[in-house]
Amino acid sequence: MYPEERQQAIASLVLAKGRASVTELAEAYDVTTETVRRDLAVLDKAGIVRRVHGGAVPVRALHLVEPGVGERDTTRAEHKDAIAAAATDFFPLAGTTVLLDAGTTTMRIAAHLPTDRELLVVTNSVPIAARLATVPTVSLQLLGGRVRGVTQAAVGEQALRVLDTLRVDIAFIGTNALSVRHGLSTPDSEEAAVKRAMVAAANYVVVAADSSKVGREDFVSFAPISSVDTLITDPEISTADRAELTEHGVEVICAGGQQ
Repeated sequence: MYPEERQQAIASLVLAKGRASVTELAEAYDVTTETVRRDLAVLDKAGIVRRVHGGAVPVRALHLVEPGVGERDTTRAEHKDAIAAAATDFFPLAGTTVLLDAGTTTMRIAAHLPTDRELLVVTNSVPIAARLATVPTVSLQLLGGRVRGVTQAAVGEQALRVLDTLRVDIAFIGTNALSVRHGLSTPDSEEAAVKRAMVAAANYVVVAADSSKVGREDFVSFAPISSVDTLITDPEISTADRAELTEHGVEVICAGGQQ
C-alpha cells in the first residue's frame, strides 16, 4: 500500500469511528507506530483529522474533545519547557505589569518568573495563581469568575469586567490553534472571550504555542494574527508557516533552535 492510500484509509477509519489510536492503526495497516504518527501529521496538516494524545479524532469533533490540563501538560512537554525558558527574555523591568493566560505552557512560564524584580501579575489561571501566591516579589491579582474544570481557568462576566479596566505592559497568551486566516482560536466561547479581553488589555502580546498549534484552526477565533507581536514556538514549525507569519508582522522565535 502506498503512503497516500494508507493515509486515505486512516482518514476514513478515523472519520467513521470518531477516534483511533496510534497502536490500533499500526496493527490495522501493518506498519510501525512511527509511520502512523507521520501519516497523522500529514492528515493533521491537511485539516482532515486532528492529532490528540495517543491517536487522532475528526476535525469536526474538535470542540467536543478539548483535552484537560493533565493530558495537555504531558503533550510535547520538552518543547513547552524550551518555550517557557525562552520567554524569560521578555519579562519586563521591575514595577511593570504582566498578564499570564491560563494554559500548560504559560504555567511553565510562571515557573520561570524572575524573582529579582517586583512585578504585578494578573492571571485567570488557578494553578498559576497557586504557584505565584507565595513569591514575595510578585503582587498577584487573580481574576474571578466561574472556573472551567477542563482548563482550570476563570471565565465569565466577572473576569471580563475587570479586564476591561486594565492596561498591562505585556501578556503571555496561550492558544489551541493559530493561523493567518483564523487568527488565534480555541474550542470554548467563554474562554475565547476572556482571551480576547486579555489581548486587548496588553501593550505587547507574546503567544506561547508549540508548532503543533500553527496552521491549525479551532472553533472560536479570539484575536487576529495582527494582534500578535511575538510567537515563541519550537523548531518543528515549517519554513512556510514561519515565512507566512513573518510576512504578517509576527516575530517568530524558535525555542531551542535557530532564530
